[in-house]
Amino acid sequence: MPELTTGWGLLALVAVVAYLVGSVPFGILITRALGLGDLRAIGSGNIGATNVLRTGHRGAALATLLLDGAKGAIAVLLARWLVGEDAAQLAGLSAFLGHLYPVWLSFRGGKGVATFLGILLALAWPVGLAACGTWALAAALTRMSSVAALISAATSSLWLMVFAEGRMLFLIVILTLLIYARHAANISRIKKGTEPRIGAK
Repeated sequence: MPELTTGWGLLALVAVVAYLVGSVPFGILITRALGLGDLRAIGSGNIGATNVLRTGHRGAALATLLLDGAKGAIAVLLARWLVGEDAAQLAGLSAFLGHLYPVWLSFRGGKGVATFLGILLALAWPVGLAACGTWALAAALTRMSSVAALISAATSSLWLMVFAEGRMLFLIVILTLLIYARHAANISRIKKGTEPRIGAK
């Protein structure tokens, strides 16, 4: 963890703002704007890029992926620039919670993978690139987004050690545990052999 040098009042403000940034449901906004229907009634009902892809609109899925990642990165970068490193890590956690539990959607949000990767890229870009590469390789080999997400999250702590970014370990362990919790249903389907492949409608 970084040294806490920021006052509690300012940290609380950072947490609230970052949560609101993270809670913007880009998947729903994009699919609605393109007339693709209510994303929560499609496929898994998840608001992330993988479920947007099930609409058959690759551009919408890519836009959702990039924007969900960007909101995590922006929250971190702004907090670091305006406040400090302790605020940056808190902003990452808060933005992540905003995506998982958005107040606008009765606290039923996405699974956080793109936002997780965006946060990693902003906090320490070599770690983020390694995690993205791990996701891409796992996705190519398994054709399952959930498996790629679980592997990428599980190995992210290892990448922290490789790139000497141990100050982020506590935060990344928390985010990894949350990703696994949000993928509980996916893990069950993976064990049963019924988890859908990337691109399946």
